[in-house]
Amino acid sequence: MIKGYQPDIHCDRFSDAGWVSTSTSVPDEAQITIFVNQQELVTVLCTPNKLNYLVLGFLYAEGIISGIGDVTSMRVCDDESEVDVRLKNAELELPTVRTLTSGCSGGVAFTIEGRKVDSNLVVKPAQILSLMKQFLMQMELYKHCGGVHASALCDTIKTLVVSEDIGRHNTLDKIHGECLMRKIQTKDKLLISTGRVSSEMLLKAARMQVPIVVSRTSPTGRAVGLANDLNIALIGYARGRHLSVYSHPKRLGR
Repeated sequence: MIKGYQPDIHCDRFSDAGWVSTSTSVPDEAQITIFVNQQELVTVLCTPNKLNYLVLGFLYAEGIISGIGDVTSMRVCDDESEVDVRLKNAELELPTVRTLTSGCSGGVAFTIEGRKVDSNLVVKPAQILSLMKQFLMQMELYKHCGGVHASALCDTIKTLVVSEDIGRHNTLDKIHGECLMRKIQTKDKLLISTGRVSSEMLLKAARMQVPIVVSRTSPTGRAVGLANDLNIALIGYARGRHLSVYSHPKRLGR
């Protein structure tokens, strides 16, 4: 059974035929507190699936770990309200300055700088549109309940990892955490998302050394500026036979 939604939620629906009482499914939402070396780091709102991937990806994106080898243990509490992480460096000083992100579930970031992506990857528009179609067919949680965002890591031919969550930024952390666990290289890959691409998502992509970020909808103005600075091709409105390129069109052969 797919985890991350609540079935059999009562609702009353109205249409031209009048009112009907029925039941439906809705996305699940959890408040997860992350402890590192027995110190409280942050509380995030998320869809409670792939929590180990979410935490690993978040810690890497924020520069707290440089790889899975930095982690000695991780325990997700039985009630899934806390995740306890122990690092090899027991004396690590955790960051304290937080930035509220534009994520729809109230995301938090500590890192506000990114490093440029070093890549010569070039893809054709037709490849990107094909990947988008592939990706949309693999959104399993969305098929059950709707109301969630999804992202995917792809090579130029196929999707490699797909993640869904109520928070757009959480989907990228889950992808990166899964890649760390499964030893999947993120460099020279593409990230595809259903939602708006914001600045913190660009920073996460840069941390993964991903040179192309694609969305079905729009990027923010700050995301476009960051994409230009970070050497990332930022693509929006990739639907059907169309897409818009906001930065580094050379990566699409233009």
